[in-house]
Amino acid sequence: PPDTRFELNKLILTKHINEGDIEEAQRLAKVDLGPLESYAGYLTVEPKYNSNLFFWYFPAQNGNAEAPLILWLQGGPGATSLFGMFTEIGPYKYVDGTLDLMPYSWNQNYSLIFIDNPVGTGFSFTDSDEGYCTSQKQIADHLYKALIQFFTLFPDLQGPPFYITGESYAGKHIPSLAYEIDKRNPTADLWINLKGVAIGNGYTDPLTCISYSEYLYQLGLIDHQVKKYMENIEKVGRSHINKGNYLQAYFVSISFTLAWTTNLGLFTHFSNYTNLYHVLYPHAQVLNAEFVDYVQTAVARQALHVGDAEFTSIGLVYSKLVPDLMTSGVEWVKPLLGKYKVMYYSGQLDIIVPYPNTVAMVSELGLLPSKREPWYVGKDLAGFKQVWGKNKLDLVMVRHAGHMVPTDQPSWALDLLHWFINKE
Repeated sequence: PPDTRFELNKLILTKHINEGDIEEAQRLAKVDLGPLESYAGYLTVEPKYNSNLFFWYFPAQNGNAEAPLILWLQGGPGATSLFGMFTEIGPYKYVDGTLDLMPYSWNQNYSLIFIDNPVGTGFSFTDSDEGYCTSQKQIADHLYKALIQFFTLFPDLQGPPFYITGESYAGKHIPSLAYEIDKRNPTADLWINLKGVAIGNGYTDPLTCISYSEYLYQLGLIDHQVKKYMENIEKVGRSHINKGNYLQAYFVSISFTLAWTTNLGLFTHFSNYTNLYHVLYPHAQVLNAEFVDYVQTAVARQALHVGDAEFTSIGLVYSKLVPDLMTSGVEWVKPLLGKYKVMYYSGQLDIIVPYPNTVAMVSELGLLPSKREPWYVGKDLAGFKQVWGKNKLDLVMVRHAGHMVPTDQPSWALDLLHWFINKE
């Protein structure tokens, strides 16, 4: 329970923004935590249910006022974006009770904003059961509303290039939000200067994402019998998806009692693996969860202006989205191609969203692949890059990385980001 010695009020900035009280809103949002300048608070996205998204924003450390702004979204659905902040791209990490600067943080050269999304994730909250999202369209709408308020609160950010990034189930959040921005920009009072999207180990298309049997068999992690059994489940799952029976597809392919999917549940049963994020580490790598306790301390709560908001992971957010989990996000990706920079990057050693599945998804987009090129960082072979459809999409494989690429290969991930942002 929060320490009652602190006055813990949630800072909802929407009222100030709507009244044009921008300076006051910025002053209130300032975060007194660690050495870096940052801002945090709530943006109301559904007044009827008092649904609010929590954000934490860090201006670029190099002081460049024109630095690109990068939004990071976590997957789940229902995983806090603070996971990405504290364990992947920085600027802070929290280890052994100490808040430190993250080496290779994306914040050194770029402004970063983390949003806990959908409503009910992390510190984001709603006062009503009706406030939870039940579709990806709603999620995109909420994010768009939050961004419009955010850019109104920080008008200097309206000029620099804006990129949307993230991983895993954000493979649906990212293209759906980009599509929403693209659709609404022409008639909006505020233009969002979207330049591109970068999706790491992205779950965009369940049809290709539920195929694990061949991959796990080729890795030698299951035998022929288990492979055949899994192939059957995949076939039934795909058939349900193709018929639009998304709930049946969910119950066949995904079951909450068994890992993330039925087949990964079978895999863990037969292989004794407990970690689905990296082929080489059979038992859960310690996904540094120290920050989860830290952000809930009274000191952090006060600094982040979250009051007594419950800090939630997966939970109700996930269960409310169950009917939508097996729908595809490919239809949001297609309109972005050729208009914005689009990159899918994959860790070579992921289990939960393996590289071959991403290749299969990209292959469905109707683009022609160019020659695959080796990508070096210094003398190190970091992976392989491939351009699809005359510069419409970049597909990158990052060597020696699992599901969380920036955690496993921070310097290579940063190099990849620089390249992506600076390419024409």
